[in-house]
Amino acid sequence: MGDPKQVNQQPSGNDTHHFDAIVIGSGISGGWAAKELCEKGLKTLVLERGRNVEHIKDYKTAMMSPWHFEHRLKPTHQQVAEDPLKYAVSDEATSQFYASNKEHPYIQETPFNWIRGYQVGGRSITWGRQCYRYNEIDFEANLKDGHGVDWPIRYSDLAPWYDYVEKYIGVSGKSEGCPALPDGDYLPAMEMNCVEEHFADKVKSAFNGRTVTIGRVANLTRGWNGRGPCQFRNLCSRGCPFTGYFSSNAATLPSAASTGNLTLKADSIVTEIIYDTSTQKAKGVRVIDAVTNQATEYFARIIFVNASAIASAAILLNSVSASFPTGLGNSSGQLGHNLMDHFHGTGATATFDGFKDKYFSGRRPVGIYIPRYRNVSPETTRKDYVRGFGLQGSGTRDGWKEQGESISGFGKKFKEQVTKPGPWTLWLGGWGETLPYFENKVSLSKDQKDKWGVPLVQLFYQVHENEENMRKDMQQSIEEMLSVAGFNNINSYSHQSPGGSAIHEMGTVRMGRDPKTSVLNGYNQMHDVKNVFVTDGACMTSSGTANPSLTYMALTARACNYAVEEMKKGNL
Repeated sequence: MGDPKQVNQQPSGNDTHHFDAIVIGSGISGGWAAKELCEKGLKTLVLERGRNVEHIKDYKTAMMSPWHFEHRLKPTHQQVAEDPLKYAVSDEATSQFYASNKEHPYIQETPFNWIRGYQVGGRSITWGRQCYRYNEIDFEANLKDGHGVDWPIRYSDLAPWYDYVEKYIGVSGKSEGCPALPDGDYLPAMEMNCVEEHFADKVKSAFNGRTVTIGRVANLTRGWNGRGPCQFRNLCSRGCPFTGYFSSNAATLPSAASTGNLTLKADSIVTEIIYDTSTQKAKGVRVIDAVTNQATEYFARIIFVNASAIASAAILLNSVSASFPTGLGNSSGQLGHNLMDHFHGTGATATFDGFKDKYFSGRRPVGIYIPRYRNVSPETTRKDYVRGFGLQGSGTRDGWKEQGESISGFGKKFKEQVTKPGPWTLWLGGWGETLPYFENKVSLSKDQKDKWGVPLVQLFYQVHENEENMRKDMQQSIEEMLSVAGFNNINSYSHQSPGGSAIHEMGTVRMGRDPKTSVLNGYNQMHDVKNVFVTDGACMTSSGTANPSLTYMALTARACNYAVEEMKKGNL
């Protein structure tokens, strides 16, 4: 994976504004860029627009019980009224890790939930941690069905980098030999409970090619690389004081810092990338201090943009010059377009009349997963839509929380009723692929700015007939599997959640083979500006069906390796 030999050309140790590399953003992909570049010998500046968060020290609520909170974890009516989106995804224990939409407004031309984490570590502190590889079909889909542009890479290009990332972060899971869900190198898998195992067995026997497996998750089932193991507290989004799951704060940023090559600056809002017409390269970035409003410029030989899909596009769109009047590297006109997110909001719950002598103990930070099974073979091909969806779910046995409100009375009899276990239940929900539509986009307001004078982001996003047809099949498919597996009281639901609700936004600075129709090449390098790389969700050419963070990490490690090799050759 490249010669580990360091790049020799280093900036002066006394120069606080010149570096070998600048990384914009410290979340999942930014942390990986920092680690890889620092370990390869580059003096690297990481710029994070949010506050500093130190691992363990700043997880203030991690060890608190519900009764330690003033409102027993619930947000107040005033908080919900003032910042409804933030408090739809957070509570008293986690709200500090979510950006306030009141303080950081954006414009919704159509409904779009832009969930942000403005702090060192970004959303790596609060992510769902599910780690699935994209498969061969995902990287070939655009070419085969004509939607979007062809990926400039294939699964074989990324497979060794998936290996590399998994071995570092630690992923627990089970190999299944399922082509739709390529296997990796896993820590011991977590266990399914009896009702989940029953469902998995029935699906396997009744439906050819469908796999129900325990989720693959970056929670450590044993100590790994000096971290963990997971304590199964299921309080991950507060930050883990046991270092039991992967985050930038727990892993990549400390690895970068240990090299002595890292400079990390929080409260540093990158407003634009500076383009040098004479060299036809980017030479640095302009930054506003979020606290003092002071403007500063930093310079480097290469720049990695990892601010997250929407923010990265916004920075590039705001980086205008005589050479790029519509945004840095935008000769294709694709910058900001092709915004994607997985759509969800469709699923079902059902009960099972059995296993009355069984219960479960403890907690588990992941559920079950069913990888894509539609449009993967001639037998599974649909005529009403292309691509597919994955399903997530979990089984449990109702306890006092589920039954308490429906049981009347008081005293001994009431306690006996409440402590008697209810039926086993199973929930399944779908996450569907959204096609790359040009009109779904990120743009900048021409007249509205934030308190730092930066144009507000505008978002336009709509689902189309393909996604609606997929949603109908998703619902019917879930109902069918539950019925065949012997479940009762099947209550299905289906509604259209706003874009962004899956928090898998991607695609705004897409990779491609042709500079006329894409912004980045197969190494996440800008076609137009060779020393700028974009390796967060913005780079995605299609959305696939799986949770995408593992792919972002693998793409980042691969791009960093390429960038350093190009620097050694004198090409950057």
